[in-house]
Amino acid sequence: MRSAPLSRRSLLTTSTAVGAAVGATALLPIAAHAAPAAAAGGSFDLIAEVLDGGEQIVAVRLRSSALAPVAADSLTTDTFTVHVRATSPLDGSLAYEQDRVVTGARLEGKQIVLDLEHGYGVDGASTQLYVLRGGRNVLLDLEYTLTQTAPLRKKGNGAEIVLGELVQGALVSPEVDAFTHHQVEGGLKYRLFTPSARGKGRDKALVVWLHGGGEGGIGAGGSTYYDNESTLRANRGALGFATAEAQEIFGGAYVVAPQSTSAWMSDGDGFAPQIQAVIDEVVARERIDVDRIYVTGCSNGGYMTLKMVAEHPEQFAAQVPICAAVSGPGGTFHLSDETLASLAPTPTWLVTSANDDTLDPVANTVRFHELIDGSIMSLYETVEWDGVEYPGHWSWIYVARNDPQEQGVRLWEWMAAQQL
Repeated sequence: MRSAPLSRRSLLTTSTAVGAAVGATALLPIAAHAAPAAAAGGSFDLIAEVLDGGEQIVAVRLRSSALAPVAADSLTTDTFTVHVRATSPLDGSLAYEQDRVVTGARLEGKQIVLDLEHGYGVDGASTQLYVLRGGRNVLLDLEYTLTQTAPLRKKGNGAEIVLGELVQGALVSPEVDAFTHHQVEGGLKYRLFTPSARGKGRDKALVVWLHGGGEGGIGAGGSTYYDNESTLRANRGALGFATAEAQEIFGGAYVVAPQSTSAWMSDGDGFAPQIQAVIDEVVARERIDVDRIYVTGCSNGGYMTLKMVAEHPEQFAAQVPICAAVSGPGGTFHLSDETLASLAPTPTWLVTSANDDTLDPVANTVRFHELIDGSIMSLYETVEWDGVEYPGHWSWIYVARNDPQEQGVRLWEWMAAQQL
């Protein structure tokens, strides 16, 4: 159940381009005396979607010239089996290995699409591995194997078709793929979404998304992992602002997602100028309306949102800290009450859930709300979407779905209306 947001005084994450692997197909014998000759082989792509709980492989798309004359009724969910073996990119250890459940099968020209079971809690679907050391999400190396277990038939004469070798191709995740890869020279990697050319003569807004602790790089313990991927694949935080709905509301907006080399809270003073360098590079290269730059982020990124506004109060038209924290062990990352109170000139909308057991919402978000004069707070009871209850820390789901409301105005519309 979702609660209505409370007005003032009321009252971290999870994954990225997967390295291509090779899968082979082998037809189980249909009948030893009547096995048809193998037709042409082909290749298949892994089709991914970033769900509210993170990116999953939701389908495979098989291409082969032999599929053009196939009779549609010869293809069923039992024609192929799908098997996956997933290993860690850090040490090659096995993360999981299992068969995937095929829930749908259809022909699209010379292609076959096999829909796979997916959703929150479905085993073997995720593209991510959460590494306990450092609490990071890394992109799994995925090896999929398609096995044809029954022949297809040709239109007209009904001749059987048995496909040859099938080779695994690309990971295709349309929303993620809409963001391009960049890196500031000597600085942070980042992903950038560029709005459509509609209204190309007008400068566009810029939304800065700052990820949670789980999406930073790993640089300690003798290994380095810095993928510039998990910032988009772990959750829909940045992707939400690139949707057609959000783009319509903002009149077109760039979305930039820098990636920390570790965690923002490990060195807020050091990362603030590096994030600023990313913003400066995008502003210098693209047609950005500098009066409409917005900063938002979750957990670690919620802290860094507050930190960036404290460092550059004149730069941001609005800020949206989500389930944010301002202190670590011993108060190492503390933003003082005075600093928080000084943020009042920047329009602020805070989001959290009352059942967040990662960061105490009262000690953090509710406290910020009391200190930042004029701020808006959406305090939910739980984190639920489409009938699924997620961990209480994941309140970024509501922001990515434009759910928070205040006096009938939704969050994205409120953001888009703010300007310097």
